[in-house]
Amino acid sequence: MAIASMTGFARVAGGVGDVRWTWEIRSVNAKGLDLRLRTPPGFDALEPQARALAAARLHRGTLHASLALERAARPTEVRVNEAALAAVLAAAAAIRARAPEIAPPSVDGLLAQRGVVEVVETQETPEQRAALDAAALADFGRALDALSAMRAAEGAALAAVLGERLATIAALAAQADACPARRPEAIRARLAEQVAALLGASPQLDPDRLHQEAALLAARADVREELDRLAAHVEAARALIAEGGPVGRRLDFLAQEFGRESNTLSAKSNDRSLTAIGLELKAVVEQFREQVQNVE
Repeated sequence: MAIASMTGFARVAGGVGDVRWTWEIRSVNAKGLDLRLRTPPGFDALEPQARALAAARLHRGTLHASLALERAARPTEVRVNEAALAAVLAAAAAIRARAPEIAPPSVDGLLAQRGVVEVVETQETPEQRAALDAAALADFGRALDALSAMRAAEGAALAAVLGERLATIAALAAQADACPARRPEAIRARLAEQVAALLGASPQLDPDRLHQEAALLAARADVREELDRLAAHVEAARALIAEGGPVGRRLDFLAQEFGRESNTLSAKSNDRSLTAIGLELKAVVEQFREQVQNVE
């Protein structure tokens, strides 16, 4: 299994009968999985099942999903309100009984009376609605599959970039390890020079005490532990990338550890060349950390 990115986009179109729709899903980075769903009125019942589908396919990321719907005009049915028609006819008969000279009402005149004729849209049956919801939900699943495929493709590119950053970190650690300033003779010469300078400036200082302090400083300035931990973190990060799956959180933890070791190495450095390596190492570690933020 390969690592996946948390960013991606997918669009899927479908429909049933006279209803057409388009699903769009955008995915961005997040600490957990969060689905933000927008549906037309009447489709709120899809949300629980949509969340279940998203959770089954993805582990992290904020998903902005929307359902755009187009419905053709539904067939209409013309109905005669028998009660209203009877009331109008009764009123017309009463009027004619008082004034026989008045012509009887015409059919179009009767139908024109408010409430006599009703034009209603054909309603969906429960079976039709269930089929509509099922088809829309199936297309949401297709959109999730397309999104997952895009995130996987981006993850492959991301793995290559992370591999390059890890190789650079390992190379810089090797440079730091081989730095001439870390050789025992170079450290002794540098400390001897510093002790001589102090004794020359303040003859009253105890030479033995200065040498003891110099030895302690040399031990504290040793970056062997930091280099060993950097090497171990590089191997652990490579193993996680090879393992694949939702390893973003663990890679983020390693990125923090890389930052801690590179900061300590730079702080301990008492030579210009080692300091330059430490600063470059910190820059590459920051690039690694930024890329890790995209890993699921």
